[in-house]
Amino acid sequence: MNFNRDLLVNLQVLTKVHSLNIEYMKKTTRRQFIKQAGVSGLALSIGAKGFSAKSYANIIGANERINMAVMGTNGRGAGMARNFQRLDNVNMMFVCDVEDNALNKGIKAVKDVGGDPIAEKDIRRVLENKDLDGLLVTAPDHWHAPATIMACQAGKHVYVEKPCSHSPREGELMIEAARKYKRIVQVGAQRRSWSLLMQGIKELHYGVIGDVYFAKGWYTNNRKSIGFGKKVAVPLNLDFELWQGPAPREAYRDNLVHYNWHWFWNWGTGEALNNGTHEIDVIRWGLGVDFPTKVSSEGGRFAFNDDWETPDTQLINLQFGNKCLVTWEGRSCNSKNSEGRDRGVIFYGTEGSLETGHNGYRIYDQKNNLIKEVDSKEIIDGRDTSSPSVNLDRVHIEDFLNSVKNNRTPNADIAELHKSTSLVQLGNIAWRVGRSLTTDPLNGHILNDPVAQELWSRKYEPGWELTV
Repeated sequence: MNFNRDLLVNLQVLTKVHSLNIEYMKKTTRRQFIKQAGVSGLALSIGAKGFSAKSYANIIGANERINMAVMGTNGRGAGMARNFQRLDNVNMMFVCDVEDNALNKGIKAVKDVGGDPIAEKDIRRVLENKDLDGLLVTAPDHWHAPATIMACQAGKHVYVEKPCSHSPREGELMIEAARKYKRIVQVGAQRRSWSLLMQGIKELHYGVIGDVYFAKGWYTNNRKSIGFGKKVAVPLNLDFELWQGPAPREAYRDNLVHYNWHWFWNWGTGEALNNGTHEIDVIRWGLGVDFPTKVSSEGGRFAFNDDWETPDTQLINLQFGNKCLVTWEGRSCNSKNSEGRDRGVIFYGTEGSLETGHNGYRIYDQKNNLIKEVDSKEIIDGRDTSSPSVNLDRVHIEDFLNSVKNNRTPNADIAELHKSTSLVQLGNIAWRVGRSLTTDPLNGHILNDPVAQELWSRKYEPGWELTV
């Protein structure tokens, strides 16, 4: 009798709570409901003897999951979509790509770790879904800012890979969109979430090498020639019109899709933005600086004679008043390590130097004696375009998810990463106009050079102009 009475009470409680939740969901947003789900679950586990907390875990867990979509899955995107789906509180709801093979790669990557995503080619249709919470943008560079702004306008949070924008003006618009629509926008500057590197930067700020006045970063690779592309018919499995999207239209060529778009100014941003963004961001973070006062750049396409437009060998110099100097060296076609590393950063101070490679650091005194080494056992391949380190990607993804859940600023917030990205963009602008730039230390804007100022923003295909 007692068992039957308890069971009846339990069913009545469950029915009542279920009805209240349905009514409540009509009056609130899904995100607010998620915040309340834990309270309802607690009440049920206490008040209903016949129902264990585990019985409700799946229901509550489903409500707490963040529904994500990924845009662009030929390489990096497929790996990142897999890394998102691996987490218990993520459902990779959509995989979006304009090319069939890449779309299939993304679907397989998510399914391999237990997901069941919906395939879609047009990101605009994806963003119409009311149950979608966030967008992972891993499409070509010319899509990063437009997709981010569109997602914010649709009420979605965004994790956008570096570089966050194709031009400095786009970065400013991304900040404006994130703030206007109250969305979290995390940039894929994963080093901002790497624990040992965070520790090294903290030591730097505490004065472990005295006053820091110079920093250099570098990136090396062994990329091959892309040859001279032929203008041919667009493959049937590619929606090239949508692939170009906001970029002014150019004819299809057979050496462009998938990866080589990086080296064409209309769609890509060169090695400086493709990889230099990481080193420059660590440098700016360590030095505690924002925008420079002077920018110069030298280099060219030296290794091969082909269609490649951006420099394969480049030096970018950034001066921050009388405080410090920064230099970045990019070698796309010669993989000889510098300082024993394929890529890295060194800070030079009045009392020594601090070198960072991947997730660790070394401190040297003024006599070049190693006085401290903090290293990680994490295996990182700095030249892996898909996923240099799954575990270190994961901690940055978790920072994004926690920021969404708790409405806090992420480690690589768009406002910070716009600054870092714009420094390298200024380097490219200086290279393209062939002269040094004088810039405003308050916002990075180019001073007294109308030709260079035109490159602060970019041209768009009619109908694709960005508005916030």
